[in-house]
Amino acid sequence: MTLFGIKNCDTVRKARKWLEQNELDVDFHDFREDGLSAATIEQWCEMISWETLFNKRSTSFRNLTEAEKSDITQKKAIALMELYPTLVKRPVLVCKGKIKVGFKEAEYKAWFNL
Repeated sequence: MTLFGIKNCDTVRKARKWLEQNELDVDFHDFREDGLSAATIEQWCEMISWETLFNKRSTSFRNLTEAEKSDITQKKAIALMELYPTLVKRPVLVCKGKIKVGFKEAEYKAWFNL
């Protein structure tokens, strides 16, 4: 099981703390330090919609040029997320071929049957 995010993100910290408190073994992959490949993002987009993964509410999105913000398709979103990993909604939890984006305690409890 791998949790993807950035370590200074509050939501990622909450997810990591919850996983630790529930004694769930997880590897952590920091987008900023470890990078994020287009292949990984493409794989995630096969599992969930790119619209779920692409964070239009982020500061990173607001900082994009008008050309970058316009006419976003899956291909363009993947390229932007590779270029600016902080455009990926966080955290992304990958476990046993499934993916969970974002953190809500109730959803994690249900996902792990706790």
